[in-house]
Amino acid sequence: MDLLVIVVLVIAVALFFDFTNGFHDTANAMATPIATGAIKPKVAVGLAAVLNLVGAFLSTEVAKTISGNLLNEGSGGVSITPAFIFAGLLGAVLWNMLTWMLGLPSSSSHALFGGLIGAAVVGAGFGVVNYSVLFSNVIIPALLAPLVAGFVAFVCTLVAYAITQRTAESGDNLPNRRGGFRHAQIFSSSLVALAHGTNDAQKTMGVITLVLISGGYQAAGTGPQFWVISACAVAIALGTYSGGWRIIKTLGTGLTEVKPAQGFAAETSTAAAILASSHLGFALSTTQVASGSVIGSGLGRPGAVVRWRLAGRMALGWLFTLPAAAVVGAIAALIAQLGLTGLIIDAVLGTAGVLAIFLYSRRSKSHDIAGVAEVEAAADIVKRAGRGGRARTEPAVPSEAKVGGSK
Repeated sequence: MDLLVIVVLVIAVALFFDFTNGFHDTANAMATPIATGAIKPKVAVGLAAVLNLVGAFLSTEVAKTISGNLLNEGSGGVSITPAFIFAGLLGAVLWNMLTWMLGLPSSSSHALFGGLIGAAVVGAGFGVVNYSVLFSNVIIPALLAPLVAGFVAFVCTLVAYAITQRTAESGDNLPNRRGGFRHAQIFSSSLVALAHGTNDAQKTMGVITLVLISGGYQAAGTGPQFWVISACAVAIALGTYSGGWRIIKTLGTGLTEVKPAQGFAAETSTAAAILASSHLGFALSTTQVASGSVIGSGLGRPGAVVRWRLAGRMALGWLFTLPAAAVVGAIAALIAQLGLTGLIIDAVLGTAGVLAIFLYSRRSKSHDIAGVAEVEAAADIVKRAGRGGRARTEPAVPSEAKVGGSK
């Protein structure tokens, strides 16, 4: 098969991964404001899509980490071929689709890294991976960022409730005061969407740049071209607009009952962590940061309940994401070694896997509609509690909207 055809095929798969990243990670920005009624679901995903598009143009540091640092370059460019990069992308895409179907907010970033690393090791040996960059820019941020974001959200939630409590004691209406955070959530969630575009779209930019370098169409050590940045920005924006209601439901109503004050604290903590990581070139998992912030805000709100059973399921998903995607990427790379026949087999199996997951997920045709309805129902209860002065005693999530177990 002509090299140019393989490169074009890899770019197409990379953009599809970018699309799955968008609908997989919509919840990172918009789950909590939807759950508190700050913004309507379809308006929220539309706003997130636009800001993801804008954010993709703000930085390329993360893209450079993937295209020039994660995998060691040989004398003529990257040591692996476009065919193996294609195999790595298959691992990432299949894991993204599987976790989306299960409603688990796993890391699209770590799925991508795992798939690439598994394929690269098969194609060029263990020496092709730059382990210092893997640990400093991927593994360590993955461990620390959710903890830091969660702690910041915990402190911010405590402060927010302490301030409004003092206001209540002076005679003001407490729920209405706290309800003001609902309007602030529009700004904070928008900032998260912008930060997500800044960090996550760059990962696909890095992969496309990597395949262009490995194919000899771009000089080694250079960053993403403008057309690459534009294509990735559009792909992630379209994916975001399609909405990932399963994961929005999990983050918005499953981990804890989100009220406006804690939602605002979670979103600002998430945005700060992601923007700082993008500036430093850390390929951060925005999903893990968002989840850590939601848990931290739940711990900070008096009387809130964190559903640790669901949190444990999510943690297991995080733990297995990178190695699982690496295994799939490695298997696909082994098949790709058969040449043209191997690439065709990979393409057929990958397409069949994606279609099977999608069709299985649609066995209930009204699932996404039900997901929107359940999150909106939760938001209505929060708003009614705020107007009626019973935000502390009325449950914020109807029983059918809970995910992963009861209180």
